[in-house]
Order: sequence, then C-alpha cells, then structure tokens
Amino acid sequence: MIDGVSQWILSLLIIFPLLVAGIILLIPASANYCLHKKVALFGIIIEFLLSLHLIKHFVPYSAQFQFAQVLNWLPEKTGIKYIVGVDGLNLILVLLSTAFSLIAMLTIYHTIKTHVKAFLALFLILESSIIGVFVSLDVVLFYVFWELSLIPVYFMIGIWGGKNRIYATIKLFIYGVLGSLLMLVSFIYLYYSHAALNGGVYSSNLLDLYKTAASLPFSTQAWLFGAVTLAFGIKVPIFPFHTWLSDTYEQAPATYTIMSGVILKLATYGLIRFSVCLFPSAAVYFANHIMVLGVIAILYGALIAWQQKNVRRIMAFSSLSHLGFIVIGIFSLNTIGIQGAIYQMINHAITAGALFVLFNYLHDKTSSFNLDDFGGLAKILPWFAFFFVAVAMGSVALPSTGSFIGEWLILIGSFQANPILGSIATLGVIFGSVYILWATYKILFGPLENSENKKYKSLNKFEILQLSSLTILIFVLGFASSAVLHHTKPTLLNIERSVNSNSPYLSELANSYQGLLVPLNKFPTVQLEKE
Repeated sequence: MIDGVSQWILSLLIIFPLLVAGIILLIPASANYCLHKKVALFGIIIEFLLSLHLIKHFVPYSAQFQFAQVLNWLPEKTGIKYIVGVDGLNLILVLLSTAFSLIAMLTIYHTIKTHVKAFLALFLILESSIIGVFVSLDVVLFYVFWELSLIPVYFMIGIWGGKNRIYATIKLFIYGVLGSLLMLVSFIYLYYSHAALNGGVYSSNLLDLYKTAASLPFSTQAWLFGAVTLAFGIKVPIFPFHTWLSDTYEQAPATYTIMSGVILKLATYGLIRFSVCLFPSAAVYFANHIMVLGVIAILYGALIAWQQKNVRRIMAFSSLSHLGFIVIGIFSLNTIGIQGAIYQMINHAITAGALFVLFNYLHDKTSSFNLDDFGGLAKILPWFAFFFVAVAMGSVALPSTGSFIGEWLILIGSFQANPILGSIATLGVIFGSVYILWATYKILFGPLENSENKKYKSLNKFEILQLSSLTILIFVLGFASSAVLHHTKPTLLNIERSVNSNSPYLSELANSYQGLLVPLNKFPTVQLEKE
C-alpha cells in the first residue's frame, strides 16, 4: 500500500491544490467569503499533511530519485513524458513550499477583502505550479510548470498590488518573458540534439539530456549554459538583473511578499539542477565570473538596503544580498558550498517571510512603509518587539540560528573554490548586520514621535501563529542542521563528482527513467564516508 501511495504522492501534491481551486470557483459568489477561505485553508492543510509522507518514507542515504512516476503524456514518438521525482536536492524545497503556503494562507484571512474567490484560486494554482517546477524531471513538463507559476504572480500584483502595480507587473512580465524564451530555446536545442545523436529518437527526459549535453562540443555547451543561467539568473535575480525586484516587492500584496521567499528559490534550484548538472564543464569554466557577480550582489544589496527608507525596498535589496550568498555557494561547485546554498534557501525564505509579516502588520496600522513613520514600538508592542528581535537575529545570521549554519557552509565552500572572493564575501555578513540593526533600532527603540503609534493594537491570532512558527523554525534550524543536510549529501556528492570529472550528472543508481521505478523498500543506499 505504501508503495502505491508513494508512486502517486507527487502527482497528488500537484493536482490536489488545483482541485481545491476548482471547488472554490464552483462556490457561488453570493456565499460568504469566509466559506471560500475556510475551504482554501482546509485544502492547504491537507496538502501540507500529504507532503509529510515524503519525509516519512524518504531514504536519506540514497542518491536515487524517489517517489518517481513516469506516465505517457504526448505521443510516444515525441519522447515527451510526464516524469516526476525527488532526491536530496528538491525534497526539502517541496516541503518548504507546502509549509509556506499554509503560513501565507493565514495572511489572506485578514488582508484580501476584494475578489477573494479569484485570489484564492490563483494562490492555489501558484502552489501547484511551484511544486510542479520542483519535482519535474522532463524539461517540457518543467517549462510548462515554470510558465504556469508566473501567471498567478502577474495577476496577484496587477489586481491586488499597490498604486504603481501596473508598472511593476509590466516590468516583471518583460523580465520573465526574456528569461523564459532563453530557457525554451536551450531546451529545444537539447531536444533536437538528442535526436541527432541517437538515431532520430527524441527525448525530453532530463536524465537523457544530461548525457546529450555532455556529448556536445564545449563551445556549444558554453552558449547553452549562458542562456540557461541567464534565464534563471534574471529570476534569482543575479546582479545586474535585479531592478524588477524592488518594484515588485514594493507593489505586491502581502500574501505574495510572504511567498516570495519560496518563489525566488525556483530559480536558484534551476541553477543547480539545470545549469550546473547539465553543463558541468561550462559551469567550471564560468564559475569564478558568476561568483564575482554574486559577491557584488552581496555588497551592493547590503549597502543600498542601508540607504532605503521604504521597508519593503529594504527587504528587496536585503534579498538581493542574501541571494548573492546562495549564488556563490552554488558556484563554489563543491558539496559543502552547495549544501550551504540549499540550507540558506530555506533560511532566507523563513526570515524574509517573518519580516514581511511584521512589516505588513505596520502597514495595516499606518498605510505606510516609510521607516521614519515608526519608532518606539517596543514600549507599546512588547510581543511585536520580541518577534522582531528574534527574526532580526536570524537575518543577521547570529550563532544558534539557521542562517548562521547556511552562511558558514557557503563561506567555507567559497573559500575552497576561491579564497579571494570568499574573503570579500565575508564583508557582506558585516554590512548585512548594519541595515537590519539600524531598522530594528528605528522601529523598536527610536523616539516615539508619532502619536498615532500609541494606538496600535496587539498582533492578531493569525500573525502570532505565523510569527511563532517561523521564529521556532529559525532556531530549530540552527541546532538541527544535520537532520536536514544528511538528506542532501548523496545527491550533492554526485554533482561534485560530475563537476570534477567533467562527466554528465547521473545518479549512480539510475541512469535512465526506467531506473526511477524501483520500489522504496528496495532502494540501494550510498555508503557515505564517516565525517
């Protein structure tokens, strides 16, 4: 029975939010909007509980893709199939997606008051497409979910965003389309290259394309690597393709800002799964160049965040800086650096999400995101101050927080790859502390000059639940890192071997999609050397 559930669990995680969205759309608009919200919340809770099946039955010491499913989708001669699976790289990101969808849903309850039914449907479609991106092992399927994930975002910002939402949406659309086209062209080239190298047999199976990409001339690999990396780099964003981020953060509705920590990880995941694994030789060749851009993002983002007055723009440039750390971790191209990057993907989502909850609370009370409009809130909102200080600790990567572990691993990996760039990147830790501590002082301990601030009501039950959950995670991840990271090690060892040998990335236990169908209880395991 467990094997049967496991074979369908990923498809169920993709389809279930769509079914809930359909139910919500069928509920008459005349019904109380609380009913729509209750149905959505119930569906998202069920989705989260279903995702726990993955962690319960995942074999941690295996590099094999697990919970895999292969189904015919398009005509067989096209070689395009429905292939999904998880390994140590995407397992944690799927769990992060379902958990954050639940946390973000709590914000919908008290922030979305117009077109509620449409917003809930779009939100559920977004959750489905995010999970689809993370688990797809066919490049056509991946591209479908990638494009699908952009559609709800455009509508969320364009309809429920701030006063300049149309400008922000158009800018995001232009950047998104450019990146998507580059990705599509690269995938089409690999698709036809596979047929040319294999007697006219077409395949869009990612594991097949790993071998195809490795057989191409290096100059071709370099061009394709550049196109794919640029496509994901725009979405990360990598400096200098970051200008859409501040406008999007400033104009987006509260629910999107909380989910943005997960949405941005679609691109960082793509950098590992596609840029590095498809083109390991090109990744080695261009690694230092991309690490330079990552270091620039770390320092530039931190310094610009320090000069901002709008708290959402502070968060935008703060994210640019934190994502710069993730980029240099990925392109250190060693196991410890990529492990740190994956861990920091989780930590950034948690700390950024918690800060957005806090800033959205302030906006609800004052209709302002201006830092100068706040001050002295520790005197009148002690619980708000408690959560803010705890989250600030996570953001500046103090010891005992998950971010400390993530940044520490990234810096070790980057030192191994390039000591000079690793040394410069450490300055980002210092600069990052400056703007967060300055914002903490201004909001909590500055002079209480605005008399309206004295009338603030305490956090509501949804905000307390959100902030309590996120704060606990910040510190749990600071002490329980090994419980998370040991799931990733076999996969990342494969990636490092691929990079070091300039050979195609393939699981040592499965080099074609037929190998994905091994029952869970028969998985061979990778023997890891003792630490």
